[in-house]
Amino acid sequence: MNPNDALTPKGKGLEDIPYFPQIADIRKAAETIRQVAEVTPLVSSIRLSKLYGANILLKREDLHRVRSYKIRGAFNKISSLSKEEMDRGVVCASAGNHAQGVAFACNHLGIQGTVFMPSVTPKQKIEQTQMFGGENVQIVLEGDTYDDASNAANQFCKAHGKTFVHPFDDPKTIEGQATVGLEIVEQEKETIDYLFVAVGGGGLASGLCGVFKALSPQTKIIGVEPEGAPAMVTSMKMGVNTELNQIDKFVDGAAVKKVGDLAFSICSKNLYDMVTVAEGKVCQTILDLYNRDAIVVEPAGALTIAVLDRFAEEIKGKNVVCILSGSNNDITRTPEIKERALLYAKLKHYFIVRFPQRPGALKQFVAEILGPDDDITHFEYSKKSSKENAPAIVGIELKSPDDLQPLIQRMKSKGFFGDYLNDKPDLFQYLV
Repeated sequence: MNPNDALTPKGKGLEDIPYFPQIADIRKAAETIRQVAEVTPLVSSIRLSKLYGANILLKREDLHRVRSYKIRGAFNKISSLSKEEMDRGVVCASAGNHAQGVAFACNHLGIQGTVFMPSVTPKQKIEQTQMFGGENVQIVLEGDTYDDASNAANQFCKAHGKTFVHPFDDPKTIEGQATVGLEIVEQEKETIDYLFVAVGGGGLASGLCGVFKALSPQTKIIGVEPEGAPAMVTSMKMGVNTELNQIDKFVDGAAVKKVGDLAFSICSKNLYDMVTVAEGKVCQTILDLYNRDAIVVEPAGALTIAVLDRFAEEIKGKNVVCILSGSNNDITRTPEIKERALLYAKLKHYFIVRFPQRPGALKQFVAEILGPDDDITHFEYSKKSSKENAPAIVGIELKSPDDLQPLIQRMKSKGFFGDYLNDKPDLFQYLV
């Protein structure tokens, strides 16, 4: 998606938001969350370090009891409320990870919470949220995106006089997330040259800017968004916090239409770079981390690893930290993850194949059209007429992207070729 094709500029300019996270407040937040969040490991990745010729360290935020860093901001914010506010109860909107942090905090503190989640939230995240919240939390599924759920949550808050616990655009939330950076600085005694962080609403990135500006100003912080939801990248280009009209919701933990106003003001002035990564590449990274490192991450948790090859020359010989932000991945998504990875690598291709209406046509296709390493992974055929040729939708997995054009030429020369679907997104989504 071209970000400039889906913009609705709105929001505040930089001069309107003076807030910047202070190290004293972040240290205070660290004391607050210590009762529910243990210090997560900062470990060296032998595979990635060897691959990039750098010292690649992974900050394992996926190892929290709620499997993401979001517990930090949620607990810090809720703990800061007055007794009256706690008695009235809290409300949040989340694609899953913040919801679990809020649910855990509500149960731990004995207060009532209402959690609004998009209807497309993976089932695993919904079940985990209910488990952590128990009888203290009610879950409401609303809309198709985080932004839809957020609008509904804010309306509910106003109607019932409850406190909204924002997942990223609140000073107390930002200061709680910032404790990730405080731990990194304390754990790594050598200078950190580069720090990669996933950006959804921008709360974690904003908190890191506060920590590293105070304690390690030479560290270059690089934010990473999914290509299908480039809210921060777009806003930086526009010079104003900008809402996207549509997004790809696959990287659910980092797919927002609009970043926080506080986050935009902080990140636009303090990030070294802000980039996007294709969803298909994120999927391949998820598979690599699982197969090669026995690490389970959700799509947002893989963003910082997926982008490393773009900075391969720059980070060579450097000390690099990648934050693995979460591991709330539903195993039922694995087929889609593999599919997206193959499509991105140009190894999976879909065609409309016109089979002649005669015996042996399929056998000829397998024997004469497919290459020795090609594999049919999808076949959908329905004869609805007496025409000479009947179409079928065929998915073929190749061993190499270079095998595509020879395959198409063989189909055309033998009269089987109907159409190529990969480069026709509307038709592809409708048929496959």
